[in-house]
Amino acid sequence: MYFIVVNMIQQDKAMTLLELNGMVRTTLERGMRDEYWVEAELAEARETRGHCYMELVQKDSLSNTPVAKASAKCWKQTWMLMQPYFERATGQPLRAGMKVLLRVYPNFHEAYGFSWIVTDIDPTFTVGDLARRRQEIIAALKAQGIFDMNRQLELPMFAQRIAVISSQTAAGYGDFCNQLNDNPYGFRFQTTLFPAVMQGEGVEQSVIAALERIYEEVDNYDCVVIIRGGGATSDMSGFDTLALAENVAQFPLPVITGIGHDRDESVLDMVACIRVKTPTAAAAYLVSHLLKVSDLIDNMNERMMRCATMRIEMQKMRLARLSERLPSVFSLVKVKREAHLDALNSRLITSVRQFFDRQTHRLDMLGQRAAALDPKLLLSRGYSITIHNGKAVRDKDTLKPGDEIETIFEKGTVKSIVK
Repeated sequence: MYFIVVNMIQQDKAMTLLELNGMVRTTLERGMRDEYWVEAELAEARETRGHCYMELVQKDSLSNTPVAKASAKCWKQTWMLMQPYFERATGQPLRAGMKVLLRVYPNFHEAYGFSWIVTDIDPTFTVGDLARRRQEIIAALKAQGIFDMNRQLELPMFAQRIAVISSQTAAGYGDFCNQLNDNPYGFRFQTTLFPAVMQGEGVEQSVIAALERIYEEVDNYDCVVIIRGGGATSDMSGFDTLALAENVAQFPLPVITGIGHDRDESVLDMVACIRVKTPTAAAAYLVSHLLKVSDLIDNMNERMMRCATMRIEMQKMRLARLSERLPSVFSLVKVKREAHLDALNSRLITSVRQFFDRQTHRLDMLGQRAAALDPKLLLSRGYSITIHNGKAVRDKDTLKPGDEIETIFEKGTVKSIVK
């Protein structure tokens, strides 16, 4: 019985949800009549029927964990004025991950719940945050020592094999190819497309994946061209990320970027080897580079022809001077040669005479020595020579009993038998 009574009393005092929500609405309208400037990060930003719907979040600075969340709306009439103003000032549209400073007032609708209504935005706050993030990325790249790595590469002289990272359906890609193929100098380029998302949240991972595919066949290309055509020219956020900048800065081929206009320099532009404005400007740069190489070759050919012509003319002049001097030179040479031959002839006759005199004297000396050794001279002096078996006997012990010997005198010989 007690519980039934209590329930009846509670039912008598209970409010409908509409009444309760109306009370909340009245309380907010009476207690929070002012507008407030609030700092928050956009977890989501989307446009529907001209209105902009946002999800705001605040994250813990250490753990990056959300500590507060809220919905916000900017009605069409305000958004039509606020959107172009913000994009002109920041160079980017509202997007997830961006920090913003909004002026809001509370709104509670009985059917749709609570949300903040945005009446103004301070783009300088966002510009400052974007600049801070960009500087943090640049500082990180420099700390790793890779900020200038790709910029230090040189575009090959004959850069004709081009790896292109772009959206396949983008008008800028078609303009790039047409500019290359229709160049007035007849240069031939080989382009290979590596499709990638070039705007929105998927830019970073998509472009990195394309770079990885190019790296697998890096020897087939001379350079990489990253171009962006079509879509909002102010949407550059995907090109201001550390991971993408690290990949481009360390890529082994020169990278050319054509992803925005002069005022939209991204971190990707800063680390790339060459930065131009648009896809057509990238194509024009490649054509111009090859034209410089062609001109250099033509100039070298011309210089070689001039040098060869000058050498030929100099040799002709030298030959002409030699031909003019040839008779007198030949005459002088002939006289010198004859004098030289006469001197050689005179020296030869003298040398031959001296040789024969030396040989005659030598023969005389040999004759005298031979005459002094003649055995007849010894025999005439009373000596004799004993011969055994055709040889002179010098030692008696060489003879044996029964040997026949012959003794030669100046006059006659005597044969004897040894006993």
